[in-house]
Amino acid sequence: MDTYLQTERVTLHPFSVGDADLLIELDGDPAVMRYLSGGEPTAPELVRGRDLPSILAGYDRWAGAFGLFAAYETAGGAFVGWFCLRPEREGPLDEAELGYRLRRAAWGRGYATEVSSALLTKAFTDLDVRMVWGATMALNRASQHVMEKVGMTVTEALPTPEDMLAVEGSELGGFRYEITKEQWERQQALRP
Repeated sequence: MDTYLQTERVTLHPFSVGDADLLIELDGDPAVMRYLSGGEPTAPELVRGRDLPSILAGYDRWAGAFGLFAAYETAGGAFVGWFCLRPEREGPLDEAELGYRLRRAAWGRGYATEVSSALLTKAFTDLDVRMVWGATMALNRASQHVMEKVGMTVTEALPTPEDMLAVEGSELGGFRYEITKEQWERQQALRP
């Protein structure tokens, strides 16, 4: 299995055709889906017929440089969720979205911050990315906290997408966070 990225505690690999059950379990947890679907699980047939094929197609589209990657604990190999670093489907390759979805067992352990920080390093040093962005619901303080810890800042308030209007707090909208390569380089220069 190819390794896309490895941190001290987490290893990212491309998903494979046989990984549908991992995604079904992840998207079947109401707490994981709270700010995405209001807690409604993603139907297994959608994971198998839509989500996983889209993930796999992304590896071809971006020649493995970008995509959505399965995350495993480096020690022990437990599946913890996924992380993405990818441009929008028809967007420029120098602007990439940072995202993550973690199993409840992985919450509060610092994995999101650890891997997001490493993905920013990869984006800005290996992939010629100029700007990384992420979006989250206004009520999702945990996700906002991760983006803030890795140096991203709010650039705009976002309306709630139509398919998320049933989600708790949807009336509050969300936020788009960004960090540019120049901002990231300045932050790195200030680190001891």
